[in-house]
Amino acid sequence: MRSLPATVMIPNTSWPFPQGRASLRLAAWEKEPDVIVSLHEDKVELDLLGGRLSCACAGRLAPWGHARPRVVRHQDGHHVSSRPRRGICTSCRWTHVLVALAALPRRRDAVETVGAALLKAAGGHGHRVIADQLGLPPSTVRNWLRRARRRAEHLRGQAVRVLFALGCEIPNIQPRATPLADAVEALGLAASAAVRRFGWTGTSPWGIIAAISRGRLLAPLPGG
Repeated sequence: MRSLPATVMIPNTSWPFPQGRASLRLAAWEKEPDVIVSLHEDKVELDLLGGRLSCACAGRLAPWGHARPRVVRHQDGHHVSSRPRRGICTSCRWTHVLVALAALPRRRDAVETVGAALLKAAGGHGHRVIADQLGLPPSTVRNWLRRARRRAEHLRGQAVRVLFALGCEIPNIQPRATPLADAVEALGLAASAAVRRFGWTGTSPWGIIAAISRGRLLAPLPGG
């Protein structure tokens, strides 16, 4: 199995570049956008410059400037600004934005902050309590939890498939109080297995979970 991905390719939907997809597939059974295989932003940059990233059409990706700046708010309150790298396929000319999974695509907050909210929700806390503890607007947390709950069964399935693909014995996961709690536990087990398999010590667990979920931890399910 290839390394788990950690940088999502966000399609550029503006004409004349139609929706594109990245090249390396985590799993052929998924019907969601593919992702680039890497856990580190500097590694992605080197791979892009070295012509080691490819499009879904098998064409080579070349550097294509940068996307708009994005600001990520971290749990301790500090903000980090960056400009995601953009690549273009030298064959079909589709463009892709490479977004390191310190934050989920189109989300302002760091993935660790989202993860902390999901852990608390899995433990039975409501969105208002979680928002107060994390210093976030209740509406933001409510939106995260609503998305995650709708996606819970899908996320749990992804985690179990990753465990299987890594050659791990699938543990007997006892049903929790909610599907979200089941999903959070399964994702944690898959992240731990990935650390053991690839030696990703020191890597953010929620960064790995974001990779397992292919950057779509809070994304709408296919078809709505």
